[in-house]
Amino acid sequence: MRFSPTFLDEIRDRVPISSVIGARVTWDRRKTNAPRGDFWACCPFHGEKSPSFHCEDKKGRYYCFGCGASGDHFRFLTEHDGLAFPEAVEKIADMAGVPMPARDVQEERRERERASLSDVMEMATQFFENRLQGADGAKARAYLRERGLTGPTQQTFRLGYAPESRNALKEHLAAKGVDKAQIEACGLVVHGPDIPVSYDRFRDRVMFPIEDARGRVIAFGGRAMSPDAPAKYLNSNDTELFHKGQVLYNLARARASVARGGTVIAVEGYMDVIALAQSGIENAVAPLGTALTENQLELLWRMSGEPVLCFDGDAAGLKAAFRAADLALPLVQAGRSMRFALLPNGQDPDDIVRNEGAEALRALIAEARPLADMLWQRETAGATFETPERRADLEKRLREATYRIKDEDVRRHYAQEMRDRVIRFFGSTRPQNPRFEKKGQQQRPGGGPGSIGHQRLAVSESLARSSLVRRAASAMPLRETTILVTLVHHPDLVDEYFDEIDRLDITSAELRQLKACIVDAAAHGLTGRNTTLIGHVDACGLQETWQRALLQVKSAGLWTALPEAALDDARDHFTQALYLQQAAQSLHKELKAAETALATDPTDENYRHLIDIQSQLRDVQATEALIEGFGVQSGRAGRA
Repeated sequence: MRFSPTFLDEIRDRVPISSVIGARVTWDRRKTNAPRGDFWACCPFHGEKSPSFHCEDKKGRYYCFGCGASGDHFRFLTEHDGLAFPEAVEKIADMAGVPMPARDVQEERRERERASLSDVMEMATQFFENRLQGADGAKARAYLRERGLTGPTQQTFRLGYAPESRNALKEHLAAKGVDKAQIEACGLVVHGPDIPVSYDRFRDRVMFPIEDARGRVIAFGGRAMSPDAPAKYLNSNDTELFHKGQVLYNLARARASVARGGTVIAVEGYMDVIALAQSGIENAVAPLGTALTENQLELLWRMSGEPVLCFDGDAAGLKAAFRAADLALPLVQAGRSMRFALLPNGQDPDDIVRNEGAEALRALIAEARPLADMLWQRETAGATFETPERRADLEKRLREATYRIKDEDVRRHYAQEMRDRVIRFFGSTRPQNPRFEKKGQQQRPGGGPGSIGHQRLAVSESLARSSLVRRAASAMPLRETTILVTLVHHPDLVDEYFDEIDRLDITSAELRQLKACIVDAAAHGLTGRNTTLIGHVDACGLQETWQRALLQVKSAGLWTALPEAALDDARDHFTQALYLQQAAQSLHKELKAAETALATDPTDENYRHLIDIQSQLRDVQATEALIEGFGVQSGRAGRA
């Protein structure tokens, strides 16, 4: 029997691929990261001694870097266990707890009809492609050249031209034996009881074929050549094949690109997607002329747990970003969120790539902001909160927004995050409890970030995106820097402390990338020599981060992190730095909880608890290396 794509997707999504494969292989403990759904083993398809077989739950795929075997749940069972495809489907459905679908004769008939309609859409696509290259496609070719699209790019996306005639496509299909009902069912003509003779829907337009997840043409978008056309862009109407809110332009190609690494990027239109692909950014998709829908968001999340949405930085772009944030907020879960890249006013991705190059856009994507930032910005940007009533109203709106999150764990973390932001934003706005006030101390008026006297003013979007603020936010903490520089120069420590390194939280975004690169190197056996590891850092595109980190360590005189230090001395200093970092992380979490407890319940007990944690944190921050004989093996008489 034939299984619907929806059914196959559902059971695939419910069963981690690691649970299918894990019963047949032994996961490598050192390279595998089970909490992240990242697994390595010796390949079950060919003999090997070191693990090169990788599977990832998020993508639902496996791949062997040795023999090239790859596929999904069903392919593994058919190729490894020798099951027939229906048997593999039944096995996964049983693991998912989903009953097998009963045979539906009517659905099978509709499937045959859809296949027939797909053939008609393919004929129409070829017709438009041929007309683009003909005499009447000259102005369309000129338009595409002006937009900078090369011939190979036009062929890859199968661009075409619909001639100005009212009947050219209809007559072409009829001559090939396609009947009137099929042409109408594909949405290729305008027809109805009040229209005596149907006519071609697309006329004098550059044509963009819209494909489904398997790369079959299911609809078209057309860009008008005449400035007098009533609609600049026109999409196919909904048909048996096509439902606008359930499709993303370029889905099949982007999904293949994301499977090779990276995240998916959602942009506004066809030309943005195509221009990015031509510049080497192949993981972009676009909704079809409407605001993002829940179905389209689900498609994004199937490709990547944290898609990036690109919007213009003007008022209309921000409005669209806030609308997307509202759509996503109730649906976010652990591992399912989104980020927002706000582009310079008046520019779209196509403009940036043509004028500044692909790297400029990649830099903007790298600076994309999390969903929590967009929620905070919407409620605070440009507003003042000089009265208790306005501050209370802000807190109320933030609470109402976070309560919309359905996932209980995520909702709790968002509520904590918004409370922390409010406390940092307003500073010490709560009246001081007289029992806590020490003699001679006065409460500082106004205080807190974003304060001007007694008036709280939200940081503007332009200031928040300025180079000054970005530089301040990108400072690399010295202890974190020292830990990672030590690992690169002494890669034996990477293997020795792999689990601790993998679990280590890094606060700096740049250093998080460096840490991820080091962990990746360990997973691929590239930690034998420090020169090899440094080369991998370069391959990760982190040369600038590495040089800054190295300079910071040298400027601080932390010689134990450098290659000339003996391994034992490097290990002594590294293990202490690692301990202090772990202790500080734990205390910072306790400090946040204590601050929140005191803000909501100002008792003596909560105050003493806060002071105690602050004291412990100061002790950790002030601790120096006091190891007896420190530095002897590296030729140093005593402490650094």
